[in-house]
Amino acid sequence: MSDSSTAAPAPTSPLLERPGAVPGAGIDAAVASHHGDPMREQRLLAEGLAVVDLSHRGVVTVAGPDRLSWLHSLTTQHLSDLAPGQSTETLLLSPKGHVENAMHVVDDGETTWLTVEPGAAAPLVEFLDRMRFMLRVEVADVTDRYAVLGEPIAAPSAPGEPLAWVDPWPGPVGDTALYGPGESHPATGRAWRELLVPREDLSAAVGDRALAGLWAAEAERVGAWRPRFGAETDHSTIPHEVDWLRTAVHLHKGCYRGQETIARVHNLGRPPRRLVFAHLDGSGHVLPVPGCEVSHAGRVVGRLTSVARDQVDGPIALAVVKRNVPLDVDLATVPVGDEAPVTLAQTEIVAP
Repeated sequence: MSDSSTAAPAPTSPLLERPGAVPGAGIDAAVASHHGDPMREQRLLAEGLAVVDLSHRGVVTVAGPDRLSWLHSLTTQHLSDLAPGQSTETLLLSPKGHVENAMHVVDDGETTWLTVEPGAAAPLVEFLDRMRFMLRVEVADVTDRYAVLGEPIAAPSAPGEPLAWVDPWPGPVGDTALYGPGESHPATGRAWRELLVPREDLSAAVGDRALAGLWAAEAERVGAWRPRFGAETDHSTIPHEVDWLRTAVHLHKGCYRGQETIARVHNLGRPPRRLVFAHLDGSGHVLPVPGCEVSHAGRVVGRLTSVARDQVDGPIALAVVKRNVPLDVDLATVPVGDEAPVTLAQTEIVAP
């Protein structure tokens, strides 16, 4: 697949024109980081009273009678019998089992809808077009026509509502495996779905509901230990390292690209790295940036992948570290320039 960094930028959301909206940064610059009060926005989100503008996500459609069996053969999840309105997620892997894309999947009975991270739609369409051969499928990037809204609701679409993808996290979904906790998972009972609405109807779909920015949504995601493609992943990530098998990988479906790595690591060993949750020392005013290195006993052992400010727990983060890093030690960020190191108190997600 081609590098998503070369893809066209996401359309700037009209909701950024609302009073108090502050744009995000990097790939999230097309939507609001917050609307003036991120802590209140997270409270409203947790109470089910707010909606999040995710209109920078890519939207891809796959139509045609062979669409589900075809996607089933290419990706990690069991998709061949996906019922209309049913939601799932799936990963596209490299031949060596590294995560190349992550797709939220819902089918309406005629078309399969895939939403992906900002900038990831064009590379996905390019790959899928190369793999069509003689099959009856039609692939289209419809990001310029459809937008995504996030809601703290666990139910599928009701009649008359836009099509919704309901997040299966933390699962488990189907014939899979857990690399993190089961019933004690902090996301148990979490409610989240993403509505697909025509882009011109975005403001109307929000209506008079409160808007929460990505600051609030990311705090909820990090607290749920939910991996995000491009944040918790890099060029060599395998799904086991970030506990993504639980909702995105079926262990006994037919062959697909990267399946050998999935099976070998699951059956014979442990992943080389593991995802951890961390509370950050909040005494400083500036938080470390995602991507910065973390160390233990003077040596680099991993990197921060996501950083957030939670309304209850304060500064929190996800990090990917080497599997053999002890569980009972604090880690520290590696300072850049005059920055002071920040201490990370780690909580196990993926077992060593």
